[in-house]
This record gives sequence, structure tokens and C-alpha cells, in this order.
Amino acid sequence: MSKYVTKQRRVLLDYLTEHADETLSAGQIAQALSDREISVSAVYRNLATLEAEGQIQKVTKSGERRAYFRFSGSDECRKHIHLYCTGCGKTYHVDVPTTDLVADSIASSAGFEVDRSKTVISGICRDCGRAARGGAGSRSAKRKTGEK
Repeated sequence: MSKYVTKQRRVLLDYLTEHADETLSAGQIAQALSDREISVSAVYRNLATLEAEGQIQKVTKSGERRAYFRFSGSDECRKHIHLYCTGCGKTYHVDVPTTDLVADSIASSAGFEVDRSKTVISGICRDCGRAARGGAGSRSAKRKTGEK
């Protein structure tokens, strides 16, 4: 992190830390912080700096030009592969043992070393999947009750 942290950067970092499981656009962040004495230009400027420092990652959604950002500044965050839900926009951490298994499998089968801190797999989370399948009518709910 840079040596000098302005009040505006501290506000932005605190917000991103509090929303670490979300992938947010610069506009969403600026809107959320509009009452906290941080200008829109300061949001954009600090996002660029934080990205360069590796504190956040910029991601894009398929078919969109807009950039989104997610916090990746903690050491714990760098140990995980991330799952990004294209339905709700949340980001989930894969637990370390599963991350290790996936990374080791890729290394042994493809001779490729995975950068865990930058690995994001896109898909649909459990909640969005249930909603898309109609809630209680989902396959997992039917299995539990014995329905076909």
C-alpha cells in the first residue's frame, strides 16, 4: 500500500473491505460514498491506484464494457480461488483445501501454476440457481424429499 493514505482513500478502503464479497462498479461505489465526503473523481483516481497496488482487482462481465472492482487486499483473500456469481454479483472464496486441490491438479495435469489471487470462476451461486429453478422445485430440494 502507498505510504500516505488520505482520508478519502481510507473511506474507500473501509467501504471495499466491508463489501469484500461484492463486485462493484465505480459508479456504485461513488453513489454509496456520496455522503462521506469523497468526490467521484477521487473514487476513480483511488480505484486506479489501489488496482496498481494489488489491493483491488478490476473485472469485466461478459458482454459489458463497464469495469467492476472487488477487494483483494487481505493476505487471506490471496490464498483462495474466487467464485463470481453472474446473477447477484457476489464473490465467494473457495476454501483453502479445495483451492489447493484444484491448483495442484492443474499443476500436475497441465504443468501450469495457478495465481490464486487472480483466479475468478464465473457461474451462478446456489441462491440464484434456486431462484432460477423456482425455489423449492429445485433438483436438490426434490432429492431431499425423494421426489422425481
